[in-house]
Amino acid sequence: MSDLTVAPHELGVLRLFQLDMRPEEAKFLREPGAADQALGVEGLDPDQIDIFPVSDLEDLGLYGYLNEGCGVAQDQLDRDMLDAIEGWVMVLRSAAFKGRAAAIKPDPKVRLIGLYTEEATNWAGGKIETESAKPFSAPQTPPQDDKPRRIGSAVLAVVILLIIGGALWLIL
Repeated sequence: MSDLTVAPHELGVLRLFQLDMRPEEAKFLREPGAADQALGVEGLDPDQIDIFPVSDLEDLGLYGYLNEGCGVAQDQLDRDMLDAIEGWVMVLRSAAFKGRAAAIKPDPKVRLIGLYTEEATNWAGGKIETESAKPFSAPQTPPQDDKPRRIGSAVLAVVILLIIGGALWLIL
C-alpha cells in the first residue's frame, strides 16, 4: 500500500501536500468539489481538508501546526524539512474519505510531502481504588415526600380560582 492509497475505515492519518500553483488556484481548491478534482477522488468531505498558505501559521509554523494542532508525534516530524516549505499546502485527513477506500491520483501541481498519524487516545485505564468509586458509596438520601408539592398546587389552584371569580364578578 502506498501513501496515496487509502484503506477502508482508515482513521487518524494526515496527508500533507504542497501546492505548486498560484495563490488564486490554491484558494480555488477551497470551493466544493475542487479538491476532489485536484486529488482525483470524488466525494471528499471538505470540512476535513485544510488549504492555507504556510505564512498564515506565522511563528507556529508547519511543524507546530502538525504537532500541536493536529496531534502528530514529534518523532514523525522533520522540523528542517517542514520549515523549508513555502507557499500553499493542503492537509487531508483520513476522515475526508468517509470510511471508503480510495486511490489518490493528484494533479501534478499537488505534491505529497508526507503521511503522518495522529496520536490515538488511550481509553484503557486501571482500576480505580478509591472509596468513592465503589458501588453504592454515595450517601443515601431519604425519599422525598410528595405532600408539600400537593399542598402548593392546591394553594395555587385556589388563588387562580379566586382571581377568575373576581374577574367574572367585575365583568358582570
